[in-house]
Amino acid sequence: MKSWKTTVTGLGTILAAIAGALVLFFDGKPETNPDWTAVIAAVTAGLGLIFARDNNVTSEKAGAK
Repeated sequence: MKSWKTTVTGLGTILAAIAGALVLFFDGKPETNPDWTAVIAAVTAGLGLIFARDNNVTSEKAGAK
């Protein structure tokens, strides 16, 4: 894992989005619902971070060249 900073940040983003949605979904109150559009956007952003490369990682270190 050469770009560990962006990978950890991406995983944290995904976990926070899913955890927040699950809390609202299972809180037993019918008037509270997760904003699924925001959850999907956050998960997509997290995936983008997972596949991104840290600024201090060269293309050679990342295996791109």
